[in-house]
Amino acid sequence: MTNASPARPGPDLVTIADAFSRTAERYDRFADDHPHLTRMRAKVYAHVERHVPAGATILELNAGTGTDAVELALRGFRVHATDVAPGMLGRIEPKADRAGVRDRVTVQPLSFLELDHAEGGPFDAVFSDLGGLNCTSDLSVVARGIHDVLAPGGVAVLVVMPRICLWELALLAVGKPTIALRRLRRGGTRAHLEGRHFDVHYFTPRAVRRAFDTGFEHVVTSGLSVITPTGESRNLAKRHPHVYRVLAWWDDVLSPHRPFSGWGDFFVIVLRRSGTRGGH
Repeated sequence: MTNASPARPGPDLVTIADAFSRTAERYDRFADDHPHLTRMRAKVYAHVERHVPAGATILELNAGTGTDAVELALRGFRVHATDVAPGMLGRIEPKADRAGVRDRVTVQPLSFLELDHAEGGPFDAVFSDLGGLNCTSDLSVVARGIHDVLAPGGVAVLVVMPRICLWELALLAVGKPTIALRRLRRGGTRAHLEGRHFDVHYFTPRAVRRAFDTGFEHVVTSGLSVITPTGESRNLAKRHPHVYRVLAWWDDVLSPHRPFSGWGDFFVIVLRRSGTRGGH
């Protein structure tokens, strides 16, 4: 008889919820007048519109303050926005009211590890933006939950932080190895937000596909902000627009192709649940 492998500890959801609740207002302010982040989000929305049928119902994981939920609702989707941080969730409905899409956005406090409690399924699509899933070390749990809430033939559009980010690696040249190499550390890295500490884990596209190996077909992977800076950069696009436009052009050209498709500040991966609607 062999001994079972010890279970890997799950994310500290209480600490994560507290940290992101504390930063909710700052999170929204940071996105204001941020053309680079706006471009990144637009590229993500293009993936959603390319692979999710018009008017579909989307379950959003790690919805934050509702920026994506509201934008997708404005584009005709119905969005069930979920998150564990009450400070984030509390900003979604007022934001949807101001945008005139309150009837297309619903909100539920929910962890992406407890999708069996999601209300309103099955869904046509599951969506997670800007690295929310990097708060767990075990994506197989997420994959099982997504499989169970997706309708057959439905898609998951996931935006994940990879292990290779060229802009961070370049910081080795200016003597910042801690930031430059943080994504390559075995076992993830310790994040600090609003005085709270929690683990962040980085994934290759292969690791994501492996986690979703059962019940899903891989559709496409594309790098997000591979040649352009990370989403933390507000100033390059504003102060040096010509340089930024050149970088953005190269980013658009290279990001769909290997190895760039698995590099960047993030990558977008689209996976389709096996089966057809109305069948098995």
